[in-house]
Amino acid sequence: MSGQQMTNPELNSVHSVKILLCYILEKLNRPVTEEQLRLISEDSGVINYFYYSDALTELTENGSVISVSGSIVLTEKGRLGSEYFNRYIPLVFRKKLLKAAFGFFIREQNEDMCSCTVSETDDGCRVNFVLSDGGRELINMSFFAPDMSQGDLIAEKIKSNPTGAYKKILGFLLDNPEEEIDVEKYL
Repeated sequence: MSGQQMTNPELNSVHSVKILLCYILEKLNRPVTEEQLRLISEDSGVINYFYYSDALTELTENGSVISVSGSIVLTEKGRLGSEYFNRYIPLVFRKKLLKAAFGFFIREQNEDMCSCTVSETDDGCRVNFVLSDGGRELINMSFFAPDMSQGDLIAEKIKSNPTGAYKKILGFLLDNPEEEIDVEKYL
């Protein structure tokens, strides 16, 4: 087995991909569009697009999944198949697909609640960070960065975990002690 195959294993049969797709639909237990399922599959690095396409077609034809209002829904037949056959799919594949799926929906949620823009100024750039929760603006602040590359880095760090950034900023502000004044040096 080559080093590339060992570090990035991929399922090599439509049958295995069908089981894995049913498995992920069961574990997610939420509406998933065909496009989202495809992106999750690609992000996982374990499902080849051609196997994915064939597997989804076969799952639809055999009644394991159906399309409801634009979402792919697992039927009872698909759920039972996943429950019975998922143990035949190595744990590494199931873990990679679950991680890709949860990561996908976290990124999607972060994009809905966070706006982070970088704009050039005369002396560098400004990174504006807005975090909202249910229509309520939690934070709206700007940071200075000396150049666009650093501004982009700040924006990417914020977008990767906007809630964490908000909590750290708020935590720092709440723990920020009053500045001590050293009067001894003036005596």
